[in-house]
Amino acid sequence: MVHVQSLDPTASPLDYYGWELRRQREAHGLKQSQLGEIIFCTGSLVGQIETTKKVPTRDFSERVDAALGTDGLFSRLIGLVLRSQLPTWFQPYAEMEAKAAYISTYQAQLVYGLLQTEEYARAVLGVDHHSEPDDMVAARMERQRVLHRDQPPALWVILSEGALLLQIGGRDVMRRQLGHLLGFLDSPWVNIQVLPFARGQHTGMMGTFTLLRFDKDPDLFYTDGYDQGHMTANPQVIKERSVGYARLQASALSPEDSAALIARVMEERYGERLRTEEPGLA
Repeated sequence: MVHVQSLDPTASPLDYYGWELRRQREAHGLKQSQLGEIIFCTGSLVGQIETTKKVPTRDFSERVDAALGTDGLFSRLIGLVLRSQLPTWFQPYAEMEAKAAYISTYQAQLVYGLLQTEEYARAVLGVDHHSEPDDMVAARMERQRVLHRDQPPALWVILSEGALLLQIGGRDVMRRQLGHLLGFLDSPWVNIQVLPFARGQHTGMMGTFTLLRFDKDPDLFYTDGYDQGHMTANPQVIKERSVGYARLQASALSPEDSAALIARVMEERYGERLRTEEPGLA
């Protein structure tokens, strides 16, 4: 007799997704293999998702909705599921980020998560998450959907020049990542500035931080830590960091000059001609 693993749908978003997938599949009188054939995957994958051994993707969810006529149920659930794969300490920030009307961030070393390409994100997350990079990358890509809403947040990103020079994932990955940043040059809601090394000391020297503003809720300040982040709505902190961010904006290159610098670094540091060895170098 085949043992069917029981799930507690209240345990987590992933458990609820698996429980609901099994319930809907059985209600339609389908075996796992039969559903797999309909949505172009293996029955084994369906089983792994039903038993939470595998995290579903958005594509899988959309295909299940189409196959079972579930009116977008799984497409709505997948956002919660992927967000639950983020580190526990980061989830509150991700939830508030998704609700923000205005996001302003200073990034000291890396491209901001909402602007990362998938391969850049994989290289970053693979450093500390060797066993589950696919789930972490999917969660990060899911966060980026906020930029494609009908009413996206206004996003202002200041990157240290170091974020352009720190080679993440190799030259090809960096070239495509910088090209991705240049793609936002004409966006009405995304502004990118680069803070060059030549500016010297500045108000972001304590490290990366982000300010979230909302239509109705109080502003929030967030800063990264090694094993957890810190988020506060303390008015004094918000005031001080808002002034600090305004100073960073004044010190950074304009969006147009920043794009020119990004393009120059992309060509000179990560361009095709760098693939050949220079004479005299081992």
